[in-house]
Amino acid sequence: MKTPTTLAVLLLALVVAACGGASDEAGTSSDAPKAAGGGASAKLSLVAYSVPKPGFDKVIPLFEKTPAGKGVTFSASYGASGDQSRKVESGLPTDVVSFSLEPDVTRLVKSGQVDDNWNQNEHKGIPFWSVVTIVTRKGNPKHITTWDDLLKPGVEVVTPNPFSSGSAKWNLLAPYADKSDGGKNPQAGLDYLSKLIGDHIKVQPKSGREATETFLQGTGDVLLSYENEALFNERAGEDIEHHTPAHTFKIENPVAVVNTSKHKAQAQAFLDFMYSPEGQTAWAEAGFRPVDTTVFDKFTADFPAPEKLWTIDDLGGWSKVNDELFDPDNGSVAKIYNKATS
Repeated sequence: MKTPTTLAVLLLALVVAACGGASDEAGTSSDAPKAAGGGASAKLSLVAYSVPKPGFDKVIPLFEKTPAGKGVTFSASYGASGDQSRKVESGLPTDVVSFSLEPDVTRLVKSGQVDDNWNQNEHKGIPFWSVVTIVTRKGNPKHITTWDDLLKPGVEVVTPNPFSSGSAKWNLLAPYADKSDGGKNPQAGLDYLSKLIGDHIKVQPKSGREATETFLQGTGDVLLSYENEALFNERAGEDIEHHTPAHTFKIENPVAVVNTSKHKAQAQAFLDFMYSPEGQTAWAEAGFRPVDTTVFDKFTADFPAPEKLWTIDDLGGWSKVNDELFDPDNGSVAKIYNKATS
């Protein structure tokens, strides 16, 4: 004989079974909780290199106001690009990655965490770009505007460590490409880097953002950096100015969806939004060069065209560059750093 309490428990169990529970994997199940706008709610984890935070601070709120972004919230982690990539490779739960350079995404392609077609869109997986620039104290007291000026006696240069930071690799590739004539004379490029690294780089912060903070705190005469980082800090009122050499390097920063994401549809919608006119405008306002030429044309005053813009393709692509220059054991740049610190 069933007691009233027993009957109540059975009835409650039947009601729960009939209704079904909400999935813990929002966006992958029809039972995912629904946002007010009708879309599935999700919290996306963004793992990024340190410098684009001002851009994401603009882009994310705009996306959350779109129909595709209704109910989507974000957690974000920023740090040195190589370190961030290795954390994701080691299992850090992630939905979207934004790295300084392509090899940090390639690492996740090799681990099976990013699809190998991640860069097959019109812009090759690059929603925004920048150029390598020279940042000095306000008034440029040492008159530093060119790569040769960095080698003046007594000039101290701040740039991150190339074995943790993507920014550092871009910073070194700019004068290397110029001095080697796009890799045609690699020894000339290496001779320049030997002087720069051995005589003028005294500190090696882990990331581009840490390098900026080190410089702003008074270390060094020159900071090598992304143009967008320089613009951000100038607009914030820091006592600095930037001078982009006539011959510099195109910085292409990839963004990709992680294929193990529990919210892959929302993650892809967020990535797609970055390429939209609204998303591209937000990136431009944050100091990044948009890949949408229509949007770019509205910001040409902020982004002057260099006389010569070297690219990674001019040097044979990332696979060649990483092996020949930045391999920790056998790369030419690695050997220069080892010699300088020995």
